[in-house]
Amino acid sequence: MNIAVQPGMPSGSVPRRKLIEVSLPLEDINDASAHEKSVPRKGHPATMHLWWAPRPLASVRAVLFSQLVDDPSSRPDLFPTVEEQKSERERLHSIIRRIVKWENTNDERAYREAREAILKYTGGNPPAILDPFSGGGTIPVEAQRLGLEAGGSDLNPVPALKTRALIEIPPKFAGQAPVFPGAAETQVTDWPRATGLAEDVLRYGVWMRDQARERIGHLYPKAQVPVLGRDGNPTGRHTEATVIAWLWARTVTCPNPACGIQMPLVRSWWLSKKKDKESYIIPEVVADITAPGRRRVKFTIGHDPKQAPTKANDGTMARSAAHCVACATTVELKYIRDEAKRVGLDALLMVTIAEGQRKRIYLAPTSEHEEAAQVVRPDGAPSQLVPTRSHDVDRLPMYGMPTWADAFTNRQLTALTTLSDLVSEAREMVLKDALTLGRPQGDTLARGGSGAEAYADAVVTYLSMAISKLADWSSSICSWINGVEKVRNTFPRHAIAMTWDYIEVNVFSNSVGNFGTHIDWISSGLNTLPADQVTGTSQQANAASRDYANLLISTDPPYYDNIGYSDLSDFFYVWLRRSLRSVHPDLFGTMLAPKEEELVANPYRHGGKANAAKFFEEGFERVFTHARQSASPEYPITVFYAFKQSELEKEGMSSTGWSTFLEGMIKSGWTITATWPVRSERSGRMISVGTNALASSIVLALRPREEAAPATDRTGFLTALHAALKEALPRIREGAIAPADLRQTILGPGMGVFSRYARVLEDDGSTMSVKTALTMINHTFDSLQNEHDAELDADTQFCLDWFRSYGWATRPYGDAESLAVPLGLSVEGIARGGSLTSGAGKVSLTKPQDLDPRWDPARDDRLSLWEVTCHLARAYATKGREEAARLMAEVKGRVDLDEVNRLATRLYELMEPQDPSTAGLFNGLGGAWADVSATSTTLRPAAVAEMLFGEEN
Repeated sequence: MNIAVQPGMPSGSVPRRKLIEVSLPLEDINDASAHEKSVPRKGHPATMHLWWAPRPLASVRAVLFSQLVDDPSSRPDLFPTVEEQKSERERLHSIIRRIVKWENTNDERAYREAREAILKYTGGNPPAILDPFSGGGTIPVEAQRLGLEAGGSDLNPVPALKTRALIEIPPKFAGQAPVFPGAAETQVTDWPRATGLAEDVLRYGVWMRDQARERIGHLYPKAQVPVLGRDGNPTGRHTEATVIAWLWARTVTCPNPACGIQMPLVRSWWLSKKKDKESYIIPEVVADITAPGRRRVKFTIGHDPKQAPTKANDGTMARSAAHCVACATTVELKYIRDEAKRVGLDALLMVTIAEGQRKRIYLAPTSEHEEAAQVVRPDGAPSQLVPTRSHDVDRLPMYGMPTWADAFTNRQLTALTTLSDLVSEAREMVLKDALTLGRPQGDTLARGGSGAEAYADAVVTYLSMAISKLADWSSSICSWINGVEKVRNTFPRHAIAMTWDYIEVNVFSNSVGNFGTHIDWISSGLNTLPADQVTGTSQQANAASRDYANLLISTDPPYYDNIGYSDLSDFFYVWLRRSLRSVHPDLFGTMLAPKEEELVANPYRHGGKANAAKFFEEGFERVFTHARQSASPEYPITVFYAFKQSELEKEGMSSTGWSTFLEGMIKSGWTITATWPVRSERSGRMISVGTNALASSIVLALRPREEAAPATDRTGFLTALHAALKEALPRIREGAIAPADLRQTILGPGMGVFSRYARVLEDDGSTMSVKTALTMINHTFDSLQNEHDAELDADTQFCLDWFRSYGWATRPYGDAESLAVPLGLSVEGIARGGSLTSGAGKVSLTKPQDLDPRWDPARDDRLSLWEVTCHLARAYATKGREEAARLMAEVKGRVDLDEVNRLATRLYELMEPQDPSTAGLFNGLGGAWADVSATSTTLRPAAVAEMLFGEEN
């Protein structure tokens, strides 16, 4: 049978539908995306350099694969029956389930199968993938992993460099041994992928660290730690320990004339809140022996939990003011800001944090450590100005730090500039060592070379990225996390906050934030890249004007005003430019990152919110209109839409931003063929998963709309919509999809109908808006659900009617009888089925959680879909997949399991507004349906009987 023509489409030939337009194992993708964030991140491409809001690799792999392979329903030549189509669809789903797992990143067998499927469905000639908003480079690098030619571009040089480091540089040197003297001898086998390059980055990075230590190591003195006797008291002797970090407090002169002390501005006195390891700072006002008649603050360390700071006396900083530790004067933030701009904020050393035996050692400050930090600002520190009107970075100039160099202490600047200066020396070493091994000199990397010159450029690219990463952990914005005794970097979120008590890490220690760690993480990331698959390219380019010919788009564009990328990226740009300007002249020719054409709605840059919104919407439309001109009809493009949390909380999936986004895509000439909610934040499986019904991002599949697309009226749209959703629902349910995600997913085929028409006319002749279409899609989905309810068994219909009317409430017997009689049922009969509790003239539905766990379906002579669905949801939530699969195997053949799956979604929808906890049971079952079903098919009848009765029948 030929089912390539989609419902609601004008007649004519239609390109083959791709898997992403029909069915995905969504719950598996979302679980893998969430799991990816919880595993150790070493080796993950995202950790090679910070860039904001990266997509999980799991979701990207799944999207790219399903964007290219055909859905079996569009290949009746290969799969003529529905059963064969379902079997092939499940095979493709199983490939996705394997490749999305983080643990399978380098599973060559799984990826070989994925690549073979792509080649099969693309005639051996898959298209090249392009992400015109490449950001952190996740999409291009995963395209490479799937054997696809990959490209990335970004207006901002920082992500353009990171993408280049991920997809363009490694393939040039894949399979080559390292050139550092003696390094190649450490591995007797060959050097696959970019492992040789990774080894050199590690070796030359260690050399740079050691050279820097020789030059400025004296600025990082050891700590003198008291030696304790067996009785726990000091012996008078000391031992040396490496310093992890120093904790400083910014200070301002107390405005009280009678005081005038340098008052510390401290968020919290706590150093460690761990049980039995409590440590905190004790401030004491003492006479200043260096300035007779004046006082100063002295800091000591306390450990007695009984004397520890409370909420009332913890720190000196509140949200809107500070107080002086000497005279208790309240000091407004305005005064602190004015003083910061007028004379700058000073700083006092409060604590030296040293490495101990599996613990942190907190020491009171000493003159040696105070004096070690008194360093003159080095020449060459970045003097570029910080934007004063950007809410993302304006805290710096607001508090007397007008240039990017001001975000660092002089000792931090000395370390960063020293390492930056060593980059050129490292390059000369790499070049010399490569030539010594017989590598041809060739041209530079910027000129397309691949010999020794280009290799030297490649190595120092990664070394410079490590310095840039170090800056994130070595600024005066870094802070101490007293709950876990660790350092918080500059960018734990998408903005620079003001830090009052800040951490200065020892760049030569072995603890968090040190330079050697950053080198190691970058080297580890290189080790996992698929450099031996295909080549890639990355360039700085404006998405609104670049060339899209012969390229298939998959992209994660910037979202409105969520992140001010260009202003934030200057923090890194100034350091990357310092060491890489001659290596990548195309990226670092300007003083700061380009800003005027950045596709983000910044009110300060565009003269208010209204103009900023107009700039973003028009720019977005320009990009996708331009891309539409070169689009191939053979494949859908894919676009990630990232919801802001506030947008979800206020308006949900009908938000203005979402509908504006869809409107822009339709105006740009695109037809929306699928929408899939992708979540990387999960509160867990079973019950709790049901409470997280909203997606953090949506993946859309879009195809170019026909130039001669017809118009239709409201009636025509509704007729086509009903047919499309009715056909789409069963196939969507074939994938592992949680009921919480179904309503968003069904918007895809619904918007596919709406956006295929040039216009949908309202009764008054006006054009239907996207927001109205979204509402109608939801209503049609509800209508289909209600239509199907009438086809269910009578007991299930009764239970649905009861829940819609009374929920879980206990009601008089007469209420139950009035619902049961029209269905030809008796209340006693329904109660015998187990779904209802009846007695003493009162009736109530039995919650799934309260059903008898000893239920034996083989001995139940009155099975209903409601009862089976509730028992399966209970079993999965309380005992997991095996128990649910055992019950499923027992009821197979007695009830329609596809109907059970559908009913789980229905019950989630009904119960979520009133009882999210119970709704979560059905969401968990629906999301795990494919796993439970697959497990149930492996159980032999005898095995089931043995699980039930303890013996074989």
